Amino acid sequence: MNSLDRLHDALGLRTSPRIFFPAALVAIVFVVGTILFTDQVDAAFAGASGWIMTNLGWFYILGVTVFLLFLVYLAASRFGRVRLGDTRPEHSGLAWFAMLFAAGIGSILMFWGVAEPINHYANPPLQDVAGQTQAAAREAIAFTLYHFGLHTWAIFALPALGFAYFMYRRNLPPRVSSIFQPLLGEKIHGPVGAAIDVVAVVGTIFGVGVSVGLGTLQINSGLNTLWGLGESRLIQVLIIVAVSAIAVASVSVGLEKGIKRLSNFNIILAVGLLCFVVATGPTLFLVKGTIESVGVYASALPQLAFWNDTVNGSGWQNSWTVFYWAWTISWSPFTGIFIAKISKGRTIRQFVSGVLAAPVLFSIVWFGVFGWASFDIERESPGELVGPVVEQGDVATALFGFLENFPLTTLTQIVAVVLVVVFFTTSVDSAGLVIDSISNGYEEEAPVRQRVFWTVAMGAVAATMLAATGEGGLAALQQVIIVVGLPFFIIGYVMIYTILAALKEDAGEAPPIRALRWRRVLPPEEAARRTEDDEYDESEFTVVPELEPDQEPHELDPVLVADDDGRA
Repeated sequence: MNSLDRLHDALGLRTSPRIFFPAALVAIVFVVGTILFTDQVDAAFAGASGWIMTNLGWFYILGVTVFLLFLVYLAASRFGRVRLGDTRPEHSGLAWFAMLFAAGIGSILMFWGVAEPINHYANPPLQDVAGQTQAAAREAIAFTLYHFGLHTWAIFALPALGFAYFMYRRNLPPRVSSIFQPLLGEKIHGPVGAAIDVVAVVGTIFGVGVSVGLGTLQINSGLNTLWGLGESRLIQVLIIVAVSAIAVASVSVGLEKGIKRLSNFNIILAVGLLCFVVATGPTLFLVKGTIESVGVYASALPQLAFWNDTVNGSGWQNSWTVFYWAWTISWSPFTGIFIAKISKGRTIRQFVSGVLAAPVLFSIVWFGVFGWASFDIERESPGELVGPVVEQGDVATALFGFLENFPLTTLTQIVAVVLVVVFFTTSVDSAGLVIDSISNGYEEEAPVRQRVFWTVAMGAVAATMLAATGEGGLAALQQVIIVVGLPFFIIGYVMIYTILAALKEDAGEAPPIRALRWRRVLPPEEAARRTEDDEYDESEFTVVPELEPDQEPHELDPVLVADDDGRA
């Protein structure tokens, strides 16, 4: 037994030491190193992010569009009928959507719902129209939906599909390395597989840390608006501590009691706030604008999907689109595994259409209402939102300034703060569960202390990025995440190859859809523990990925797939 194993056992853990400890060490080194060497860390991330934005921004733009096109192809192909697992879906459609929304994009909508449309309305990205005009409003809606529509959810859906397939069709561990099994085989348990999973855990910690940082800025702004608490790094750190504490409590009770209940509560509250804005605002204007947003988005999408600001070279895209894509993909391992867990039993076609269509439709409605309402406020009271949000750069205050133009201001601002807190709590506790799954390599209950550690680690990284860096809060978050996101784009292209290769191998090259059945795979250390424990049946798992005993590559048995009407 080596030193890591002895430390692992002494701490009472049940995970993979070669993944848990290196990832934990990186997080700790970042926190300590940033505090001790603030200027040097700032300079390193500033230089690296600057180089990436200048030379590889196009790679980020192209990558997300390729992911989206691949998913649409897969859903439309005969592979769309393959079921992700051999059971029926565990969650109803409404509960499924609520958890998708809360863990995936709910927090983003709260932060950018007003801030992004009003920014683009004042400063149109394409620079071919005047600000604060009708054309600027349409352009603002087009870019906002480009950022938070199909492309964002393609970033979530691609790894989620990979996880769901390899976890529930090939019975591999819930790890990023499992998606590499067609390339690595049993080496997913070796040093290369461990390195992939360490990168995934670290990237998730930083990606969720950025979300926590943005949420903290918004919560701080809301509390300052409501009760004049002021905006300072000390208050922001205290907010992170409070949010992390709530997340620890939620993650301790698990998915059903914690995350699911919080998600359902928040989706009801968010819809309530949305309906309130429609009912008390310029209702007819908002309804017409939201419907118009569908056409604006659909007509602009083909151009924006490949737009690289080639002629103007203004650098606008780096601080908006590139930042979004890097940020989103950095926490795609967490959202991917989480979405896979709650999507077990659905077909690929159901999965892709559900993950892309339902949240995107809600995003169109959300930004349609809040975006057009923002434009109306600015038309009636010039400078009301553009002044503080755009000219003064106080992005975090956008939602609360917006709500000052509606009845029951104090109540709705309190509701907004609660929404932000719960959305970020569900993001953090979902990430804690998923990171623990990546580390230990199985889905059963693990010691609570492991999930608590990862939850605290994400809070610590977020606090460090906000409070212990020389840059301003949002700028510091952008610099770090653009660097962290790069390896995930490379992994994304590999995922496309491995998913397609596995489908062709398992399902064969010609209809009807038939697929090989694979034995459940556990990491070596967990398999060794279960071998020594009489409670487990050794015949139910393996370490080396292999077929069920009665399966031969050319003698295939049908597996549970869906007919065209969705029945098995």
